[in-house]
Amino acid sequence: MSDNKLIRSLSEFFQRQGAALAAAIAFYTCFPIPLSWSLEFRGIARFAPVIGILIGGILSLIDGGLFLLGCPVFTRCVLVILAGIGITGGLHLDGAMDTADGLAVGDPNRRLEVMTDSVTGAFGVMAAIAIILLKVSALQDLSADRGLILMAVAGWGRWGQLVAIARYPYLKATGKGAFHKDTPYSSWDLVPGALLLIGLSGIIVLLHPQHWLVAVGLALGGSAIAILSGAWFNARLGGHTGDTYGAVVEWTEALLLVWVVALQG
Repeated sequence: MSDNKLIRSLSEFFQRQGAALAAAIAFYTCFPIPLSWSLEFRGIARFAPVIGILIGGILSLIDGGLFLLGCPVFTRCVLVILAGIGITGGLHLDGAMDTADGLAVGDPNRRLEVMTDSVTGAFGVMAAIAIILLKVSALQDLSADRGLILMAVAGWGRWGQLVAIARYPYLKATGKGAFHKDTPYSSWDLVPGALLLIGLSGIIVLLHPQHWLVAVGLALGGSAIAILSGAWFNARLGGHTGDTYGAVVEWTEALLLVWVVALQG
């Protein structure tokens, strides 16, 4: 009897986790989800680092495929970065643009209002250009372990988003990120994603022991940039919104790519 209860409990647990993972894919990407699948959006932020690793894996396959086709490196890098924007529907980049417009306002009391405005301003455009240029140029200079690094960079960006959700208050009663606060998060929720991402650095060391510095720097730099990005936006706004969650992802990815290239150089 107890064995049956255990089996039912495990079955229900994995069903809930599967529904949450499917919901995370539906929310964070543009991938179609079958209508017959159950979706559970509560707590999906816990799966954000996994979604990042998945997206990074797809981008690494695109990068490798274009390489085999003989695509020039600069064109390949542009296509990979654009593919990343396409996979997410520009969700995070849009947030980074809105955040830049809001932070450009001198009056702190008007920043959230400007961020809510659907019209993109000059600072939002400049932020998008800066992020894309940083990513393309850094990816072009990435000389080794490109696939694993793409996976880790996308994962750390979304781990930083989870840190911001767990650590800081949400500033609006409604919004595209407000539902994250319906579920309580603790520091323990950060551990599984961090371990997965550190594991990617471990794989780099196993495959290429001579690249240990890059592997260690990827883990330390990824966690540090992810944490500091969220802390910086919190310091400027006194909390976070769905837009700043996206900004954390984009700036962590861009700055981490630059950091890794510096380590390889």
